[in-house]
Amino acid sequence: MTNTLYYGDNLHVLREHVKDESVDLIYLDPPFNSNANYNILFKSPEGQNSDAQIEAFEDTWHWNDKAEGAFDEVMRSGNTKAFDLLRAMRSFLGENDMMAYLSMMAIRLIELHRVLKPTGSLYLHCDPTASHYLKLLLDGVFGA
Repeated sequence: MTNTLYYGDNLHVLREHVKDESVDLIYLDPPFNSNANYNILFKSPEGQNSDAQIEAFEDTWHWNDKAEGAFDEVMRSGNTKAFDLLRAMRSFLGENDMMAYLSMMAIRLIELHRVLKPTGSLYLHCDPTASHYLKLLLDGVFGA
């Protein structure tokens, strides 16, 4: 995996390309649940600004089938602490946008835990409106 750049959903990349306990350092800078869409802006061949752009990613989360699927994946993961915590959060928060975001993050944190070496470190840069929930999920996944 040395000197390889993967583009796409990190959940797929983690599952398909990263071995257990093979990573020393994870810097995690997930979407911030900002409820905005972000675009890549292009420049003209001369280096001047251009109106050309494409959507890079959507940073909007909603409780829907995809969120329910992520929640179910956490349930099936075998990480009972993470699932118990996520289930408690769902009971408290309900099926809303924040819960959709947390479900998406939880299944990825479980995969990150799988690939991180026991001596490894994880740094999380996250939205302050979700940081306290994500801290609890990290405790559930990685063990407090």
